[in-house]
Amino acid sequence: MASLLSSPSTSISIYHKKLCSSNNNVSNQSFVCCSLIPIRRQRYTTTRARWLVQSKLISPIFSAKITPPSSEIINHHKLTSLCTTTLEDQMKKFGAAISMFVIFVQLTSSLPLPGWASWSVSPANAVLFSPETKLPRTGELALRKAIPANTNMKTIQDSLEDISYLLRIPQRKPFGTMEGNVKKALKIAKDEKESILASVPADFKDKGLELYTSLVEGKGGLQSLLGYIKDKDPDRVSVGLASSLDTVAELELLQAPGLSFLLPAQYLKYPRFTGRGTVEFVIAKADGSTFSPAGGELRKTAKIQVVIDGYSAPLTAGNFAKLVVDGAYDGVKLKSTDQAILSDSELDKNIGYSAPLEIMPAGQFEPLYKTTLSVQDGELPVLPLSVYGAVVMAHSDVSDEYSSPNQFFFYRYDKSFSGLGGLSFDEGQFSVFGYTVAGKDILSEIKSGDVIQSAKLVEGLDHLVLPES
Repeated sequence: MASLLSSPSTSISIYHKKLCSSNNNVSNQSFVCCSLIPIRRQRYTTTRARWLVQSKLISPIFSAKITPPSSEIINHHKLTSLCTTTLEDQMKKFGAAISMFVIFVQLTSSLPLPGWASWSVSPANAVLFSPETKLPRTGELALRKAIPANTNMKTIQDSLEDISYLLRIPQRKPFGTMEGNVKKALKIAKDEKESILASVPADFKDKGLELYTSLVEGKGGLQSLLGYIKDKDPDRVSVGLASSLDTVAELELLQAPGLSFLLPAQYLKYPRFTGRGTVEFVIAKADGSTFSPAGGELRKTAKIQVVIDGYSAPLTAGNFAKLVVDGAYDGVKLKSTDQAILSDSELDKNIGYSAPLEIMPAGQFEPLYKTTLSVQDGELPVLPLSVYGAVVMAHSDVSDEYSSPNQFFFYRYDKSFSGLGGLSFDEGQFSVFGYTVAGKDILSEIKSGDVIQSAKLVEGLDHLVLPES
């Protein structure tokens, strides 16, 4: 019987049905014939279970009447069982070998492997196409990030700016995470009060204390923001967040009265800007038509305000500020393209300084000169081009390692000309030195031939440093 159980056969089940229904009249012939009917091997366990259960129900008298099958049949089933088991073992070993080979190749080969390029994104385009790329989307945010302030204030700023990304989540917003960010900012502000205020120059101590108190306890400060988050009101959270970040930026500007690095000696011959300044443009239509600013009346002229940043681009901003002060842009015509509004290139090439290309990489403490950034490899500028209203110097006609002495442009960023990460394909190739903060809606109305009626430096003249003659 033991040898019979090892055979892949349906005979056991069939045999017992006959055994239990034939009143002890069971023939050896019927048993042997049934045992030759093959079955699939995965049913062996079920068949054997039936045999064990049913064999307990058969009386010893019935068992005694059963004659064992011939040795030829037993040998046949033993051979079949042995072959099947051996084949399964070999297949398992083969599968394990294949798995080990794949793991070995992955560990020892440079990726991507040959043939993978057809479906994978190469590392060279990872940043341009990454939807997770965190880049300032407004000029105000980019300018705030560019302030070289106290490290505690930067930590507070980072915690609050993370909330702006969380607010973009369309449905169930993570208010718990937002609350944690504000509590972290509050704790740092309270624990590091002395350090924060110590970074403010003596002449601005009173103003610094006023801003600090407003941030921690004021109506538009962190305590109010925390209440809006607990109420789970995203609109009020957005307003409160903007107010808190504005206060943070004002306090940081007090902590940064000048450049946080020394300029290379060979560049001291250029004008430089050691802080922030505001330039106001008055634009007039060439054909005498009117501008229609958002929420305002039709006007024959329109105003655009630009904040220039000397913290990240001191040479570029310095040259531009001097040109504005000298009146070089008054009466200059503009040329409009799909992506930019350029100042007239016919301006005298002897006006202004052809400063070296100047780009501050994120995470660095001083700008790079005469070199572009490898954005494809993850290098991002502190002042990105990929912001609507960015103010940028054009390249020199002589070399891309230098900026034009006087031609600049307003960049009209368009996501359709960018990768999925939101980066312009020209990112890291130009000297960006400021952003349009007022009158951005006017940029779309400017046409070729329109004129800069006037350009004035209305704030920050004290930051303009001219080279020694």
